[in-house]
Amino acid sequence: KFDYVDSIGQKLIIENSYPRGGLRYTDPLGEEYVYAVFWTRITNETNNPFELKMEFFEDSYELPSSPGRIFKLFIPSDTLTLEKEQLFNYGLDLEKYLDNNLSEHSVLQRVINPNSSSGFYVVTLFNQGVNGTLRTGLKINDGKLSYQVNDRSIDCGEINLKLLKAKE
Repeated sequence: KFDYVDSIGQKLIIENSYPRGGLRYTDPLGEEYVYAVFWTRITNETNNPFELKMEFFEDSYELPSSPGRIFKLFIPSDTLTLEKEQLFNYGLDLEKYLDNNLSEHSVLQRVINPNSSSGFYVVTLFNQGVNGTLRTGLKINDGKLSYQVNDRSIDCGEINLKLLKAKE
C-alpha cells in the first residue's frame, strides 16, 4: 500500500495484492508458461479526477534476480470488485483472456473520480517459474507510473496529478 498526498493534504492510495495462481498455462499452440494474477486498487481522495493511462511498452522483460526468466505483463480490461477478491485468480477467467490476448499490447485507461476507487488486474506470464517469491506493485515516482516485478522496475505511464508525493 502506498499513500500519496498533494500540497493541501489530499490523498491518493494505491493498494497492491499478493499473487494468485502460480499455475501453468498452455497457449493454443502448445507453449507452456507459468502465470500469476495480481490486482491493484486506486482510491482517489483528492478533489480532482485521477486520469490513469497505463501501458507496458515492451513485449517481454527479464527478471534480474532470476536470469533466463522472461515475462510478459497483461492488463485485462475487467474491473476488480470486492466480491472477486476471494475467488480463484481473483475471479479473472485467465485462460479465456490469454487465449484471446496473448499477442496483444496491454493498455489501460481509466478516470477515477474524486472520492471513488477502481480496481484492475495485472497478469504476469513467465517462460518458467521464478527463484523465490513473486511480488509486484504499482507506484508513483516523480509524477510517473512504475510497475515493480520483484527487482525489475518498469515505467508504464503518466498521471495528471503531478504534485503527489509519497506520504512519509
